[in-house]
Amino acid sequence: MKRYLFFLTFCLLCGSISAQIKWYDPMEAGFPVIQNQGFIDEIGNCYVRLPNRAHGVVRNDVWNLSRHSAGLSISFYCSSPQISIRYVTTNTKDFGMQHMPATGVSGVDLYSIDSDGKWRFCYGGFSFGDTIRTTYSHLGKDKYHNEGFEYRLYLPLYNGVKWLNIGIPENERITFIPASTEKPIVIYGTSIAQGACASRPGQAWGNILQRTIDYPVINLGFSGNGKLEPEVLNFINEIDSRLYILDCIPNLTDSKAEKVYSLVLAAIKQIRAKHATPILLVEHAGYSNAETDSTRMNYKQSNEASLKAYKQLKAEGVKDLYYISHDDLNFDPNMWVDYVHPSDWGMVQQAKIIEKKVREILRIPIGNSITTQPVTQRREPNSYEWRTRHRDIIKCVKEHAPKAVILGNSITHYWGGAPYGQHKNGEQTWNNVMEKAGFQNMGCGWDRIENVLWRVYHGELDGYQTNKVVLMIGTNNKGFNSDNEIVEGLHFLLSAIHERQPKAIIKVIGILPRRNDETWIKTINQKIRQMTIKAGYLFINAGTPLLKKNGKIDENLFIGDGLHPNEKGYSLIAKLISE
Repeated sequence: MKRYLFFLTFCLLCGSISAQIKWYDPMEAGFPVIQNQGFIDEIGNCYVRLPNRAHGVVRNDVWNLSRHSAGLSISFYCSSPQISIRYVTTNTKDFGMQHMPATGVSGVDLYSIDSDGKWRFCYGGFSFGDTIRTTYSHLGKDKYHNEGFEYRLYLPLYNGVKWLNIGIPENERITFIPASTEKPIVIYGTSIAQGACASRPGQAWGNILQRTIDYPVINLGFSGNGKLEPEVLNFINEIDSRLYILDCIPNLTDSKAEKVYSLVLAAIKQIRAKHATPILLVEHAGYSNAETDSTRMNYKQSNEASLKAYKQLKAEGVKDLYYISHDDLNFDPNMWVDYVHPSDWGMVQQAKIIEKKVREILRIPIGNSITTQPVTQRREPNSYEWRTRHRDIIKCVKEHAPKAVILGNSITHYWGGAPYGQHKNGEQTWNNVMEKAGFQNMGCGWDRIENVLWRVYHGELDGYQTNKVVLMIGTNNKGFNSDNEIVEGLHFLLSAIHERQPKAIIKVIGILPRRNDETWIKTINQKIRQMTIKAGYLFINAGTPLLKKNGKIDENLFIGDGLHPNEKGYSLIAKLISE
């Protein structure tokens, strides 16, 4: 009897715990949520890579592989310290392969992004069965707020997903993030591009590239079937991409050199017939045992044929065509799992080399200090969502090209103007001065230099020509960066701005006075002024009217925090900033 009561109590307890988990279906969010997916208007409600109309157009092998969810991910905000994933795959018999673990073939992979834009890998306990389950526990809290982290869930590389649920305790919150509308990078390739043989989805080189570049990356790698076929290229041509990466040579080693040469020529010309977008050709990285097996040297003729086609196209005047060679990839023999498929180490190597070239092509360099490395932020989600505001700014400039823009932090954000923020500390002055001068507000609360750099790299200054760019950033870097890092970051950011708005007058506003930091601000502004003038830009110390004769801030000109001007404070500095 006691054993029965214990068993009954145990079952009730388990049932109670289970009942506390609420499950969410991403497909019921009310908008497309699958990241890194082409043709999203057609297939945004299922976990595949080519639309249904591709069936019978591309070869069956390509079609079947396009049902795999390689490269796809789901982004969401979540406050819960525990996240559970349950899903059913299309293949429930073979979750793994002899040379690739089930965690890579059929598993999912979760990353968190904190409010300073730092990516962190999350490990979860998992079980494979008819329904695959993974649970992540003790996920911690963000240091700025209790709204949780942003999460990125990467889906299986070599299996399809029938359905998927995300479960959290009932008292916690989850918010799905809409699929990115940014122009993606498109990869067309082989099993290596699809993800073989990464130990988990996040380690596929395309997914690594996605995290480091932070643009959408569409994975059209088809295991054994990346053959530069015109039928596949026709679908690729439908995607308005910022870069096409063709990495198909590993599947062409059985073809004669003349065939490889003609396929590369035809593929580039097919894309160029519709797009002037940059194209990057990637050679075969070789084989792990090429030095010990004479039959493995055949990759060289394919690479030579590819290079010959590249040189021919360049000679014909084809622009924005780039190349990565076998030697550039520089694989160590230990970077493969077998003779051809990279290990995690090999995936990191390929991603690193391709990232370097992509940054060169897309003009998105990074420096050595933190202020020269673009990152997102989410430091005050109780006031606004940073990514949402970024999208709103992009929408504003697309709908109405501004005569002038001002990039900044909360001092700009909460001044006034569209897209409207929760606070309007100087709305009248904004309307009377800044709006009349044609300014677009591009301020984001809590931004640092590196966050503005991310926004510049992600389109806020693209697609239009403005007359003036005003930069008012840096105060939030105090306490986190040295003076030299702040000045270096501003110089790096100014170069990125000039790259995108070469005809605009660029003006730097010195860091505005703030309570108890007046002496530091005077010193740092002298350094910023020297750098700005030497670099050929304008510098204005607009904060002087906010100071008393003794050099301290006039508290009557601030909202009470000694940092953000009030209406009167803005009225004293607006013309200095706008003119």
